[in-house]
Amino acid sequence: MAGVVLLFTTACSGGEKDSGVTVGEKADANVPQVTINPGNGNTKANPEDGVVVSAAGGTLQQVTVSLKGKPVDGAMAADKTSWKSRTLRPGAKYQVTAVATSPKGKSATVNASFATVKAAKELDIVDVTPSKNEKVGVGMPIQVTFNRSVGDKKAVEQALAVKSAKPATGAWYWPSDTTAIFRTKNGTWWEPNQKVTFSAKLAGVKSGKKTYGVDDFSRTFRIGDSHIVTISTKKHKAVVKKNGKKVRSWPISAGRGGRVVNGVDTYLTTSGVHLTMGKENPAIMTSEWMGVDPKDKEHGGYKEVIPFAVRISNSGEYIHSMASTTWAQGHQNVSHGCVNSPPKDARWFYNFSYRGDPVIITGSKRKLEPFNGTSYYQMSWSKWVKGGALNRTVTTG
Repeated sequence: MAGVVLLFTTACSGGEKDSGVTVGEKADANVPQVTINPGNGNTKANPEDGVVVSAAGGTLQQVTVSLKGKPVDGAMAADKTSWKSRTLRPGAKYQVTAVATSPKGKSATVNASFATVKAAKELDIVDVTPSKNEKVGVGMPIQVTFNRSVGDKKAVEQALAVKSAKPATGAWYWPSDTTAIFRTKNGTWWEPNQKVTFSAKLAGVKSGKKTYGVDDFSRTFRIGDSHIVTISTKKHKAVVKKNGKKVRSWPISAGRGGRVVNGVDTYLTTSGVHLTMGKENPAIMTSEWMGVDPKDKEHGGYKEVIPFAVRISNSGEYIHSMASTTWAQGHQNVSHGCVNSPPKDARWFYNFSYRGDPVIITGSKRKLEPFNGTSYYQMSWSKWVKGGALNRTVTTG
């Protein structure tokens, strides 16, 4: 449907239904012509198209689009001859008022109302990590999970924004049709001690056939102090730096190796950039992960209750307390892949760490896979950027 066109000198309501007609009996060449799309009375406006207001023979002075009395965001063109709103909520009724002025001072005001089509299927965000107001480490990614597969990932990614008090360079990556992940560039982290806000202007974004985002979303969290952990499986040592300064080190015992499954030595600790994922006190660790009954001691079965455990991967790796291997810590690797630590140091790290602290492990022949937990920094930056729908980097400041 065509928009409402105004060629009248005084404030005037677009009372006729949208049919591309001129409102007013006679056109005055000195009065600006204002057009609103969607036009007045339209009941099937496309949410993804938003509202477009244009002026001919003058410039726009004011445009107001409202939904239930609340203003809708939009942007005025530099020459002030057009204005466009953001995407619109499906199945909603909108009101528009636009004011334009000609070079000779003649003004025109137009009012219109219309309704957007309803969504046959809704796209919603069902989970975002980190949690609301959570204090996290400088490596923490933002993971967004949708309620259904996203068809038009470009349109949806365009609606996602990350703002931080201190600028960072990052990018989005889609590991699946229902998940998008944002992280900072390889070799860089979030600046410590700042607020970060993720927002999604999803309302009106068309993600598939008759499928629209209905609600916007916002999540704010905090980056805490910089905690960088480096662990050498060859030197059997862990070192922790806080905001660039060493605050603690301790002897460790890493994975001993010797159990090869499908070409992978599952008893080796993985080398690479890990992120702390969560804490368990205690963690119940059993041999079931390798298909061995915990009661089958002959074939390596075990079940242990482990205090002060901080997870660093999805393949069962933790930094944790292990009093029974203190004899080996600092000298020999004897674990099934975890980083065994003295009880006092494990307790300290458990209380010290945030979720999302980088843990950089070296010395092992087994490499950490990019999606073994939140080990996203194991993927090259160029590949990560290409994995985004828009294939671009983002500055968060």
